Amino acid sequence: MEEPPKSPASRPVRELLRSSDFLRLWLVGAFANAMRWLEMLASGLFAWELTGSALAVTVVVAVRQLPLLFLGAFAGAISEAINRKLILMTALLVAAVTSTLLATLATTGHLELWHVALGNLVSGTMWTTEMSTRRRMVGEAAGPHRIVQAIALDSATNALTRMVGPLLGGLAFEWLHMRGAYTMTALVQFAGAFALAGLVHTQVTRRLAVASIPGEILEGLRYAWTRPTILLVFAVTVVTNLFAFCYTGLVAPLGLGEFHVSPALVGVLAAAEPTGALLGGTLIAAGLLRMDRRLAFAGGAALFMVALVIMAVSPVFWLALLVLFVGGFGTAGFGNMQSTLMLTEAPPEMRSRLMGLVTVGIGAGPLGILAVGALAGPLGPRGAVLAMAVAGLALTAWLAWALRQRPPAAPRV
Repeated sequence: MEEPPKSPASRPVRELLRSSDFLRLWLVGAFANAMRWLEMLASGLFAWELTGSALAVTVVVAVRQLPLLFLGAFAGAISEAINRKLILMTALLVAAVTSTLLATLATTGHLELWHVALGNLVSGTMWTTEMSTRRRMVGEAAGPHRIVQAIALDSATNALTRMVGPLLGGLAFEWLHMRGAYTMTALVQFAGAFALAGLVHTQVTRRLAVASIPGEILEGLRYAWTRPTILLVFAVTVVTNLFAFCYTGLVAPLGLGEFHVSPALVGVLAAAEPTGALLGGTLIAAGLLRMDRRLAFAGGAALFMVALVIMAVSPVFWLALLVLFVGGFGTAGFGNMQSTLMLTEAPPEMRSRLMGLVTVGIGAGPLGILAVGALAGPLGPRGAVLAMAVAGLALTAWLAWALRQRPPAAPRV
């Protein structure tokens, strides 16, 4: 087979954007991600408005993410058997219908907190398919010679949505309250499902045997155990989401209580890491930032945790802002190579299952938020972030060292 021609660093991105299938998957993911962050912020604001309880806010937001932990592996196994385009369209439609129902309840004045929590649970369950369907399809649509640029562009876009989504959520909640927020997300999700209707996606499916799913998940775990790189991706994903990204739960206490800045600057602090991740992901997508994939993954996670350590002990707000921005370059490497390594190291028949396991690792995030919240009582917000980041950094360093020493299993004959 003839190799693809060499091209300038910027050319692969232009080629990707000329692919209608990649463009559909990329844009649908961008808008769906933004709506996810919009709904999470709006639901938290609604919970705070009704109850004035930080615990209620935490629970409502965590419910949106917990399905990743409990159902991510099952979603990966199902994605091997059912057409991934159908799964993705169904997930968008179910989420759109859920948002429509919540918008209707809000408009008629009957919306209650348990409605919002249940809606978050349903939409969060649909979101468990993201890694094993759309993200995998992004890599497949790009082709093996452009997969790094494709995943980098998609990851950079995800970082952008983590900035834009909450901003839109705050504006929609302030101007139109919950009816406006959920009307917006419903319309965008319906539009995304419609846009995917023309997507060309060829997939060899197999018979879905529900009873065999646990065995297939175990098979994926056994395979990962014999492949140091894949095991590294899964393990560091768990550690990073559990010990590092948990800082997002304490951004407001850090900004208001520790750095004594305005709510507007608290928003700037929350946007610092995604901004760095956006810039770093763009550089990777353009081919201007290259390094060993394992180093970019584990080293990126470590850089993010070092930034959190410095932020936690920073005497001034602007230093904290700067180091979080630099830490975003670490999350860019971590996020890009998380998917790239799984898609390049795993055989096609295992990819969705293994991506489902990565989703489980991401689902550890809500547990980390609850843990850092509990530590903030005795240690304060700074001490809680510092303790979690130091523990995460130590675990990441140990995993990188231990798995580097471990040879891959011999292929079966």
